[in-house]
Amino acid sequence: MDASLDASAQRQEIQRLTAGFDPRLLPLLPAPTLAPALAPMQLQADFLRHRFAQQLAAPRPAAPLELAERPWLDKPLTPSAVLLPLVQRKTLQVLLTQRAASLNNHAGQIAFAGGRLDPSDADAVACALREAREEIGLDAAHIEVLGTLAPYTTGTAFEITPVVALVRPGFALQLNRAEVDSAFEIALPHLMNPQAHFQQQAQAGGVQRHWWAMPSTDAQGQERFVWGASAGILRSLYQFLRAPQP
Repeated sequence: MDASLDASAQRQEIQRLTAGFDPRLLPLLPAPTLAPALAPMQLQADFLRHRFAQQLAAPRPAAPLELAERPWLDKPLTPSAVLLPLVQRKTLQVLLTQRAASLNNHAGQIAFAGGRLDPSDADAVACALREAREEIGLDAAHIEVLGTLAPYTTGTAFEITPVVALVRPGFALQLNRAEVDSAFEIALPHLMNPQAHFQQQAQAGGVQRHWWAMPSTDAQGQERFVWGASAGILRSLYQFLRAPQP
């Protein structure tokens, strides 16, 4: 994108290029290399606790992202965080949202609760917990933070730190309708199944764009198309769980 455009003009250009864009209409391309499946025990709460505790005790550099988005905007990255909540049901469920159609960024997309770091946020964890409370009314009393994943950069120039957490059932969500249209759960085993991980691509702004996509069905049987940053963050969690343990 032309670096001579100011931020407002760049945003307008993005809106023009992406108007009417629907990734569900694009082909689903298999990953270049089929990655191994995770063992069932790797998708259990105790294993997740152990794996993140290991990373905290003996940090290892994160594996490079297999697909990295190229920012559309010629501006400094905005530090942000999202909560990746794993609800502790019989099978762990990932709690996701559908963003309001009126938002300026990622309108109508499936996403994790989150946003940019405020000056009052001590760190990415504090930001993710605050945003989850503000967007979907998820009380921190139900949340057990496990750790963070490597930051993910979006095309809209947000540098997102995913905060992975277990969530104790019994919570009552209160959606902020200005930001969130709905909230729903998708089974973690499906989202961590590499056979459900696809890539997509499209030409926009003179650049070939690539991203992850994960067609899914939520706990109520409704089809949900997880793609872009959300799918990329879930793929990052898959990579973290399959990486050799310290």
